[in-house]
Parts: sequence; C-alpha cells; structure tokens
Amino acid sequence: MLQIKKVALSIAFAMASTQVSASILPDHQVNSDWYQDAAAKLDAQVEQSPNIAAKNVVIFFANGMGPTTLTASRIHEGQLRGETGEENSLSFEHFPDMGLVKTYNTNQQVADTAGSMTAMSTGVKTKAGVIGLTDNIERGDCGIQDEKLHTLLELATHKGMATGIVSTGRVTHASVAPLYAHTSNRDWESSVSGECNGLVSDIAYQLVHEAAPLNVVLGGGSREFLPQSLDGRRAEGDLTQDWVERFGYNASYLDSRDSFDSLDFSQADRVLGLFSDSHMSYEVDRDDELEPSLSEMTEAALELLSNNRRSQDNGFFLSVSASRIAHGHQAGNAARALTETISLSEAVEATRTYLEQEGLLEETLILVAADHSYTLSIAGYPKRGNPILGISEVYDGQGLDGIVDTIDGPGYTTLGYANGPGAFVSRDNSGDRKDPSLDLPPNDNFDPMDPAVINYLQQATVALDESTSAGEDVPVFAIGPRSYLVRGTSEQNSVFHVINLAAELGAQPYQSK
Repeated sequence: MLQIKKVALSIAFAMASTQVSASILPDHQVNSDWYQDAAAKLDAQVEQSPNIAAKNVVIFFANGMGPTTLTASRIHEGQLRGETGEENSLSFEHFPDMGLVKTYNTNQQVADTAGSMTAMSTGVKTKAGVIGLTDNIERGDCGIQDEKLHTLLELATHKGMATGIVSTGRVTHASVAPLYAHTSNRDWESSVSGECNGLVSDIAYQLVHEAAPLNVVLGGGSREFLPQSLDGRRAEGDLTQDWVERFGYNASYLDSRDSFDSLDFSQADRVLGLFSDSHMSYEVDRDDELEPSLSEMTEAALELLSNNRRSQDNGFFLSVSASRIAHGHQAGNAARALTETISLSEAVEATRTYLEQEGLLEETLILVAADHSYTLSIAGYPKRGNPILGISEVYDGQGLDGIVDTIDGPGYTTLGYANGPGAFVSRDNSGDRKDPSLDLPPNDNFDPMDPAVINYLQQATVALDESTSAGEDVPVFAIGPRSYLVRGTSEQNSVFHVINLAAELGAQPYQSK
C-alpha cells in the first residue's frame, strides 16, 4: 500500500510539472460532470506500476467495430488463410490491457460518430452530430465560441509534440474531425448554413486555417478542399494551395499514389495527402496503383513524425481512423466491413514493427478504440469452420449436418443485421432471393473473395436504406506506458483521460486523494 501511494504521488508530481497547465482548458470543460467523473475514476485506478510516461501516442479509432465485428473479423482473417478461423486473433487482441466503454451520447441511447469521437477526443460527452462542443449546443447552432472543448491533438500540439492524422475516410468526416474541429453540425465539411456564415467555419477550412497545425494529414476527401471550378464542393478557394502557402518551405500537397511514393517522408515537415474525391476505396476494391493502403499511410506518417525535430524532444501524437468499417456495415455488407477491420489489424501490426525497429516501442502508448457498434450478429448453430460469410450449415453432434430450412425458405446467413438494406433483397414470399445474382455459393465451393460473396447484403430484419449504429459497449485495447488505465468498463470520454494521464499532456493534475 505504501508503494502504491508513492507511485500515485510521483505521478501527481510529474503531472504538476508538465509544460501544459490545467488553465489551458476552459472551466466549462474541466467542470463538466463527464470530465470530473472520468478523471476521478482514473485517479482511483493508479496502481503499483513503473511510473513511466508515454513519450509518444498512437491511437487507432475503429469506426463501427463492435464486439460482433471483432469476432467475425478474426474468424474471417483466419479463414482467408485456410484455417477454421475461430482460434485466430487480430494483432491488437494480443495487447495486455483492454476494457469496455459505454457509447451513448447525451441525447441518444445509441450513439453517432460525431458525439462519440468528441467524447474520446475531449473527455466530455455531447450530443449526436456535434463536434468539439459541449452539449449546451444544439445541432446547427451558430453561437458556439463559448462552448468549445480542447482536444487531445490541441493539447499535444501545445506540449510541443509533432502531430498527425491518417484516415481511410474523408479527413473532414465525423470519424476524424472531432480531433481538430469545432462545429455544431458534422455535415458542414465544406460549407455552413447561411445564417452561420462568419460565425462558424466549415471543417475543411478549420483544418487548414484554424486548427492546431498538423504535421501530416493523409486520407480522402479532396472535394471538401477544392472549389467547384476544380470539381470540388467549395464555392471558392483552393484549400490545398492554402496549406502549402501557410506552411511554406517543406510543405507538400499529395493527390496521387505517384506523389505519395515519390515523397521522402523522413525529410518532410508538413504534408497534406488526399488520395480520393470522397472516402478512400474499401480495401477489397482498392487499386494499389491509385491509392496507398491504411498500413502504408500509417507507416509514412510515423516516418515523418518520428523524424520531426519537434518529436525528438517532445514526442509525437498520431491518430489513425479506420473509418470504412462503419460504411460497410451501413451498406449491410459484412464482407467489406470485416476486411476493413482486418486492414486495421494489419496497420496496428505495421505500427508495432516500425516502432520496434526504430527503438520507440517501449516509450509509445498504442490504443485501439471503437466509437460505437452496429447491429451485426452471429447466429444459429453453424459447424466449426463454417464460412463466416456463408450460409449457416449446422452439425447436430450425431453426424448429421446440412442447411436448416427456415419458416420462409431454405437456409440463412450466419451473419445478419437487425436492420438495413438486406431486408429489401433477402427474400420474397416464396422464400427465394429476390435478386438471384446475390445468391451465395454453396459452402462446399465457397470462395470468400468471390464477387458474389463480397457484394452480398446480409439478411436484415427491419428494412432500412442503411443499417444503423447499435448501442452496446465497445472494446478498447492498449499496450505501452500506463496502458493498464483502460481496464474495466468506463464511460467513453475516459479514453481522453487515459491518454492525458499516460502521456502527461497536462490537461488536469490528477492528484490522488
């Protein structure tokens, strides 16, 4: 017990002596019940452990990766290698520490991405659709100046760390923007409503002109930065040119695979890379000659950040968003959602490999956190090794197996959604598929990369144009200095506090009682 108290006191002393003082955060942020409750819980978690702060932070945000997505992706990855799959583990499932986070927004039982990402980025929960603001704001409000919340990225910049963002989605999307932007409407990516002109800037403009200056931004969404005259969505102005002009010497804008390959990231200082008009391609559809992969973008960002002159003394902060997991789920298309999760796992493993080779692994906190879940489920009694993307073929323990007839027709998919577009195409009154081209191949001739499998819309119960988010707790995994702080079940805004304490960003002193 005495040793624990000594550790707690040493952490408190270290926090009090960081470069960033508690005064950097406004009262409405620090005094928020959300902020105070999460801080108190982490304070109680200080335990006997080497008191080493994380010099660097790499956080992976898995947009839409709920527990079922995790399980199904691990099985799918194993089956792609020819294994039964159930015994497989994704790279980050080997991390020593994990917990669960509760995902609701202040006004919704089932969360949206904007509110969830704001909670994890600022330590304060807020309303759905709102980015970087307290829940005193209603969606679409113009008077937001007094309700802004400071983000992890802003705190890292204030501390002197080199910073970066990587995403498979638009870099202005709600899965990324809460790290640097403040707006009452997640949809204001390249313009705002007329009554808010002059009061709120659009998200892309904030990234280039108003946000804490980032060292590297890689992902999709060039249309939000370009004027209509260049096939963009802006009324006027080319923000990609503004980026280069803002940072001047050694600033680059990349818009192609060739420009990505030709840049020496170890010698770069400020890089904006937008490789797609909107979201980047799903991994299964990606043309390697046109777009870099998530792993490649992550490694490039790490190369820039770890060699940056700022990071030599103060470390770096990198956020990586696997945004397209959610988009696969929204489409009712489990195959693409699962392969995006596997791509995330590969990027996490590539990060560990790079950091280990550079001698940075022991001083880097790596987290993998989801924003919310989707309505995907694994159901029935499929036999061991049954294709996770296929028809549920059962084994009854007595040597009898086969496809089970259902009330409305033969067979059902192992994976299904509670709602979504799959309900429109799943069955007609006779029990047959409405669109025969979407039929899955029989399990004895199953190719998980067959276009029929990749494009298949899993069966859904309630017919909706898009599948919705789900409300269960989602996982967070961690490895590195003070990674134990993620353990247990916590409010989602605790992710901010874990990183703040582990990296000593200085948002709050965290003094033990």
